[in-house]
Amino acid sequence: MRRFKLFLDFEKEARWLNEMASEGYDLVGKSFGYRFRKSKPDNANIKIDYRLFKKQADFVDYYTLFEDSGWEHLAGTKSSGAQYFKKVSKDADEDIFSDIDSKAGRYKRLSQMYLSLAISYLPILVALVTTKAIHVEAFFNPKQLYFTPGLWDKAGADFWGAFLFETPFAFFRGFAWTAFPIMIALCLIFSYKAEQRYQKIKKS
Repeated sequence: MRRFKLFLDFEKEARWLNEMASEGYDLVGKSFGYRFRKSKPDNANIKIDYRLFKKQADFVDYYTLFEDSGWEHLAGTKSSGAQYFKKVSKDADEDIFSDIDSKAGRYKRLSQMYLSLAISYLPILVALVTTKAIHVEAFFNPKQLYFTPGLWDKAGADFWGAFLFETPFAFFRGFAWTAFPIMIALCLIFSYKAEQRYQKIKKS
């Protein structure tokens, strides 16, 4: 089973995953959404860290350390960021974090990741503006985006057939670029929220 959700709060995400486990759905992976396997209801204790690794060996050392401490690595890769662990040993601590700094640090890393994404999108947006690939005037005169000769002189079925055929291409020409400022804005918002969460935990 696959579920799609967006979390910016690791505690809320962990609680939801624990609730899913109590309903008999074990987390088995996360890439494009959360992937669950039907199992017996489990009173699970799932915790989430956030780390990126340049080398696979460093990533293996990282999750092996947790598994040696009684926490099974459920999902996450060296470049995915979010790392999911489940307590499997009775002797393991109740949390994967030993102090406030390490618990808060994952939000700082998450905030920096979103900020880096926003910065990486900026050159693309600037390039689109400087090369005049962005048709701002299309907001005021969408007809400019239609290239079919004599389209606006057609009538009846001829007009609607040509109009409906070209509309998806015209939309892509004129408005696909808006994805970049939207992504930049969202990344900045997510970065700010993660930074707020970091500051809140540090002060607690």
